[in-house]
Amino acid sequence: MIEVVTFGCRLNAYESEAVKARAGEAGLDNAIIFNTCAVTAEAVRQSRQAIRKARRAHPAAKIIVTGCAAQTEPQTYSGMDEVDAVLGNAEKLEARSYFDLGERVRVNDIMSVRETASQFVDSFDGRARAFLQVQNGCDHRCTFCIIPYGRGNSRSVPMGAIVEEARRLTDRGFSEIVLTGVDLTAYGADLPGKHTLGQLVSKILKLVPAVKRLRISSIDSIEADPELMRAIAEEDRLMPHFHLSAQSGDDMILKRMKRRHSRKDTVAFCDAVRRLRPETSFGADLIAGFPTETDAMFENSLKLVDDAGLTFLHVFPYSARKGTPAARMPQINGAIIKERAARLRAKGEAALAARNASLIGTTQTLLMEKSGLGRTPCFMPVRSSGEPGTFADVRITNIEDNHLIAA
Repeated sequence: MIEVVTFGCRLNAYESEAVKARAGEAGLDNAIIFNTCAVTAEAVRQSRQAIRKARRAHPAAKIIVTGCAAQTEPQTYSGMDEVDAVLGNAEKLEARSYFDLGERVRVNDIMSVRETASQFVDSFDGRARAFLQVQNGCDHRCTFCIIPYGRGNSRSVPMGAIVEEARRLTDRGFSEIVLTGVDLTAYGADLPGKHTLGQLVSKILKLVPAVKRLRISSIDSIEADPELMRAIAEEDRLMPHFHLSAQSGDDMILKRMKRRHSRKDTVAFCDAVRRLRPETSFGADLIAGFPTETDAMFENSLKLVDDAGLTFLHVFPYSARKGTPAARMPQINGAIIKERAARLRAKGEAALAARNASLIGTTQTLLMEKSGLGRTPCFMPVRSSGEPGTFADVRITNIEDNHLIAA
């Protein structure tokens, strides 16, 4: 038995499937592997709590810790009596790492990693959609972010390998593929020919007609290339849902974060995409309580939800990460951070409710994720009948517990 416990992003979810496959190839058995996240101190705390709980429940199992938190702070996990081995983000994707766990800590210099290979993951237990990693790492150094030190510099999977894996996934029965990465709009800059994310999207849709739905997990809107905008306008199989790495709605905070976009850029991108695909929905990462954030600056983030027409909010209460420039800036009181995060989440819930209400009476094509639940092209969850992995044309009749109800 190999169990992989995943924390964090979609890229981690993808890599967890690869981790399970590589550990299986090595013959590992009776093991629990924790694929950790380093985005916030809370994510690290939750992983440590889960490790302790797992050891109490499975005293004889091997417990291996990997992922971004293991990469950035291996000593945190190697110091836990419950942990048998700590593997870095590069090591976790190599079968040889699981053959011999005698070396308790194996975490290399992630900045020395220059390439990202396709993992050829073709099994996603319990999911109707499949993730496909196309890029890893990040060349930017936002002042709040520890992730480049967990993932390394930006590197792209060659386009041919991505197309081959997309074919494998559709052959396995997946109709929807989600492209994942740390900085997706940086795709191709390190490859011969300097390809772009838009070119990759067009190539997949052209060469793999069995892909019924293609999604992009998260993007920096300021880096959206012309080919991507053309694909949004012309390719019905590219789903009208985009998650933006916005982080704030205030220009001064964005500068202090060392982001590359302004508030105006986020609003302009959403407006431009809606002109091309009016049905598009947008999500966004937003940080509440970044150092030096005043009440007025926070209000600009609240207003961004309406001004950009955001539907899905992923709200992060600011968490100082040791070694980042933002950790040395004047910090906001924790109670204020918590209150601002709650207000942002409430704003997001209201935006989601309004979008749900706007779809009542419309006809939508669902991809059923599991029995009784499917999603629209714009990623809204709908309760409806249908077998997992199948498509269904339904009429939206009602809302119940933030889910649309289909006739």
